[in-house]
Amino acid sequence: MTADSLAPSPGTADGIAGIQGQGARSPLLGQTVTVRGVVNGNFLRGLGGVFIQGETTDGAPQRGLYIEPTEAGGEPEELHKGDLIEVSGVVEEFGDEPASLTGLRDARWRVLSSRHPVAVLQLDAPPPSWEPLEGVSVRIDAPLTVTDNGGLFKYGELAVAFGGRVYQPTELARPGPEADAVAADNARRSLLLDDNRNRQFPDRIWYLEGAVDTTHPLRAGSVIEGVSGVVDQRHGAYRLQLDAPPSRINQAPRPAVPAIEGDLRVAAFNVLSLFNGNGLGRGFPTSRGASTPEEYERQRDKLVAAITAAKPDILALMELENDGGGQHSSQADLVDALNRAMKQQGEQADYRAAYNGPGPGHDVIRVALLYRAGRVETVGRAQSIDDGPFEERSRAPLAQAFRFGDAPPFVVAVNHFKSKGSCDEANDDNRDHGDGQGCWNALRVQSAQRLAQWLDTDPTGIGNKRALIVGDLNSYSQEDPLVALRQAGYVDAFEGRATPEYSFIWSGSSGSLDHGMASRELAPAIIDAAHWHINADESLAFDYQTEHRSDDDDRARYRPDPYRSSDHDPLLLGLRF
Repeated sequence: MTADSLAPSPGTADGIAGIQGQGARSPLLGQTVTVRGVVNGNFLRGLGGVFIQGETTDGAPQRGLYIEPTEAGGEPEELHKGDLIEVSGVVEEFGDEPASLTGLRDARWRVLSSRHPVAVLQLDAPPPSWEPLEGVSVRIDAPLTVTDNGGLFKYGELAVAFGGRVYQPTELARPGPEADAVAADNARRSLLLDDNRNRQFPDRIWYLEGAVDTTHPLRAGSVIEGVSGVVDQRHGAYRLQLDAPPSRINQAPRPAVPAIEGDLRVAAFNVLSLFNGNGLGRGFPTSRGASTPEEYERQRDKLVAAITAAKPDILALMELENDGGGQHSSQADLVDALNRAMKQQGEQADYRAAYNGPGPGHDVIRVALLYRAGRVETVGRAQSIDDGPFEERSRAPLAQAFRFGDAPPFVVAVNHFKSKGSCDEANDDNRDHGDGQGCWNALRVQSAQRLAQWLDTDPTGIGNKRALIVGDLNSYSQEDPLVALRQAGYVDAFEGRATPEYSFIWSGSSGSLDHGMASRELAPAIIDAAHWHINADESLAFDYQTEHRSDDDDRARYRPDPYRSSDHDPLLLGLRF
């Protein structure tokens, strides 16, 4: 059966279709009505309300409706699934527009009879629209791919999609109509699975068999089969309030470090605000990052595990505390920790910082460049600029020239452009224009152009234009800042890949914010590229933080391993000269 059988039919005996109407809002808003329906979801204890469907004689699902009882008159009559009730209440749109749920508030009911069959709509594909299915019982037989697990442990919800992973529209298409078409298809395919409870940080996720732990991490990319429940719309999204556990969950495996080809390996890693207090075990909580010395050590241990597994010869970092390069700085502490770990692994402990001065830039976070002295040598001093877009919003870039063997020197420039946040501070060209690129896009374009102009002047004095731009550009692959860099002659390390790339998940959609762009002169040396998916697909429950976790949960989930060491996946590039 398809969702088309649920087309609105005003005038039916039960009246639910007339209350729902033809659109997203009820035509009877604010009116007091009386209707009859069969209880298909009693979520009074979890959500404070009940779902009913129209009576059926042929087994076909009817329209559904949400009802919340009046607070006057004591406890409402107890309800069970299959009860036929008569209910009176005021027609209401629950939630913010346009994503509101049609229902009745201040409802009173009486049970007319019990044990009525509850018709269930079988879905093997996404419906043309979820709106007509509000309050309807459905069973989804098609496999659903987990697209985001960020709300699992806080809200008991899991983002899923029909037909595989969902990508950011501007990762796949240029902003405007093309990206809008991708966004519309994403919305049609996407759904939240919910635990029918309003409680935050539930003790357990009842619809999952067993614990979510390092063996069963329920990563994005996992596949869920056989889910059933009632279609709901709240908190801005359509969701299925589950009434039973899924039939099967196929766990996506945690990936080992990619085998990157090449003679030299460059990595870029957003370290998610690595702040070490005052560097002496005090000074916590800081403005960002870890709240306690214990959390900081856990955060650093996971980052060190990831970096030493990848063993980059050159390492570009973003979101490091901007506290200089002295012996108590976050940079120095990370370098020391990396070298201790390398020594324990029987490797040469030769990580060095390319720059140890104040800054670069004036932000509380900075970029940094580390390198293995036994693998490459620096040529000259690191350089930076802090004018134009880098004066306040985009973090100041850092460029260092390196030499590998007998090959001509080349420059690595690490960057962290302005994010898509703080939109209330944006004005004029930097406002969100609704084309899919978010706010501050104009500033990111200016950052890309200024960066390319600066590198074109050969700031490190190596006498050639062999340059590699890496870092968190806070722009997806088809957005204007990436176009600006391509127009300036830079080649995307992932150019020509058939499968879309991603390094970050936001609101259930995957996309690449972390890029490697080589100048035409250096591009032939880039022979391999990959994002190591150790972070974006992982739940927050596996990170370094200790809040809202019992000791048992922490023992089951925290490990000093690479997984969820940050929120961005590291970028790995292989070069051969």
